[in-house]
Amino acid sequence: MVHRPVDFRIVTVHRERKARIAPIGIERPRIVSRRSTMDIAAPAPLVSTEWLAEHLHDPKLRIFDCSVTLVPVDGGVRAESGRAAWTTGHIPGSGFADLIHELSDRNTQLPMMMPPADQFAEVMGRYGVGPGTQVVLYDCSNHSWATRLWWMLRAMGFDDASVLDGGFRKWKAEGRPVSIEPPDYLPTTFVARPRPDVFVDKEHVKAALGSSDVRLINALSADEHAGRVSRTPRPGRIPGSGNVPASSLVDPETGTYLPIETLRAMFRDAGALDAGRVITYCGGGIAATSAAFTLVRLGVPHVSVYDGSLVEWSSDPSLPMETG
Repeated sequence: MVHRPVDFRIVTVHRERKARIAPIGIERPRIVSRRSTMDIAAPAPLVSTEWLAEHLHDPKLRIFDCSVTLVPVDGGVRAESGRAAWTTGHIPGSGFADLIHELSDRNTQLPMMMPPADQFAEVMGRYGVGPGTQVVLYDCSNHSWATRLWWMLRAMGFDDASVLDGGFRKWKAEGRPVSIEPPDYLPTTFVARPRPDVFVDKEHVKAALGSSDVRLINALSADEHAGRVSRTPRPGRIPGSGNVPASSLVDPETGTYLPIETLRAMFRDAGALDAGRVITYCGGGIAATSAAFTLVRLGVPHVSVYDGSLVEWSSDPSLPMETG
């Protein structure tokens, strides 16, 4: 695979699978002869570790670790697949969803963009996701990698997906079982039904500038929003944007999302609840999905993610930026 140059210095790193030797403290999963035969009632977009533990052996469930690690390098970051960490321990039965090498558009210089429908459908079908399955997504950080795939599934017309609140961090902290075994999901057919405007491009955002009906929300930190620090070609934000950092949506102690009314107040203060449409963005379209996911949970009907985000926007000197 050819690595693509990236403006904000994301570079993909391949990792080879290691031998599946159980490290100390990690149990091999017990053989389960009886799986739950009850139907999974379509859960909310966010599910608890308790819910997942209760449904862990349901044959309709498809669980995926979506983790990507961002490693600081020379003022930028390098994105590494989380597959190597997944091989050393994961939620029993879960597979690994490779956002870098399999679920990114191979035909663009921009990093980790939404792939074409046929590529996405082929990968998800190979992962065992299709009609009648219920997907639960998690990661090892603050949900943004899990919400990235949740948003991609939404863009392809698949709604039977949830994010695990607190992710792998909470699962392990509660002493729940960890496995090193691969999943036994059988390949199936994933039918992509693309939805317009779940992801939007630069032209959509340009058209929204100055519109009283559209609210732009920057999911980067307050310092990045103000332009005091930057990992993109130009510092600052798209003019007229509000700021709700994705990191502020999560309790730093537990790794879970804050109470829903607290989140509602944050987005209300940013002007996102009264707009006809909300477009979230960040540096590269990842953190923006956590903000968008939360807006969907709040019942906001028209939410889009600007996929290229500031990596694309700030690379075009003809486009305006604000600081301060």
